[in-house]
Amino acid sequence: MDYILQPWPWYVSGPLIAIVMFLLLYFGKTFGMSSNLRTLCAIGGAGKKVPFFNFNWREQKWNLVVVIGTVIGGFIAHFLLSAPTNIDLNPDTVAKLNELGFDNVGKSLLPQELFSWDAVFSIKGLAILIIGGFLVGFGTRYAGGCTSGHAITGLSSLQLPSLIAVIGFFIGGLIMVHLLFPLIF
Repeated sequence: MDYILQPWPWYVSGPLIAIVMFLLLYFGKTFGMSSNLRTLCAIGGAGKKVPFFNFNWREQKWNLVVVIGTVIGGFIAHFLLSAPTNIDLNPDTVAKLNELGFDNVGKSLLPQELFSWDAVFSIKGLAILIIGGFLVGFGTRYAGGCTSGHAITGLSSLQLPSLIAVIGFFIGGLIMVHLLFPLIF
């Protein structure tokens, strides 16, 4: 039973992702969470107010399986397959996070300073959610897709715009972690 609680090795999860991508490409489908969420918004009637959501969502209803699977899979992974673990972090990383006000660094995958209900419902937490949500939504629309869509579907189908987008995602992540994150915390 203990082996179930461990992360899947790359030689299991990698080929599974490749098989799913092959099947999606074979059947002319694309993968990306923003496409799935766009379908949900269209079902909810957002197309009446915003033309971007005005499309025949019934042709994309298979996207709902991905959304439902993500929610159920996340629940199962967190509550049934996660073992409490200490994360072996670089001592410099631990020291920098302690300087930023993070306690118990490496004792949990989700730091309480970011993911507890107290943190979420604080003024700072709400501001981060609202501003971050807007920036992610804008960036996803501007880039023509999300990180999973470009990095998994776009790169596997050899699309140059996806390569450029993924490079931009990594640069943005580096800027966030090294320049903006210390300013926020």
